[in-house]
Amino acid sequence: MPRISPINPETASPELQQTLYTVKSKMGGKLPNLVTTFAQSPAALNGYLGFGNGVQSGTLSPQLREQIALVVAQANGCDYCLAAHSMLGKMRGLDDQNVRQARQGQASDPKVQAALGFAQAIVEQRGRVTNMDLQAIRDAGYNDEEIVEITVNVAYNILTNYLNNVADTDIDFPHAPPLSSAAD
Repeated sequence: MPRISPINPETASPELQQTLYTVKSKMGGKLPNLVTTFAQSPAALNGYLGFGNGVQSGTLSPQLREQIALVVAQANGCDYCLAAHSMLGKMRGLDDQNVRQARQGQASDPKVQAALGFAQAIVEQRGRVTNMDLQAIRDAGYNDEEIVEITVNVAYNILTNYLNNVADTDIDFPHAPPLSSAAD
């Protein structure tokens, strides 16, 4: 049972209902519990949606954004985001192995591996990455624009991880398997 209940869209204000209707239409008719939990505060919901729109308009591929979301969710122990981004990652072309590897901060592509390692370092070091961390991501071929976008994607995912962990949001996606029992 969630510790912060999602709002009921039917009893929301007309303005909030319109925002939720827009989200639902963009998500193929689904209104995730994360969104209705954010909707407890319309200001928080609008901030989350604006942040998400900005992140999605960047130069990083949708696959890499999902891989970053997975490594961050794993680091923060967010079961909701692990479930959501496992499914979304597959919708964006990742297979089960890519998803499992991303959760572990791994990738078969060296450039993706560097991005995931950097994302993991941001989380673990609370943003205080070392000069060596920055040099490694640059050596992998990332420019400053992409480094900023990786950092912002980490922050965006920390936002959703933390809200879900605080709220104990009911998972409304297929659950992600524990890494220890996931098929190799």
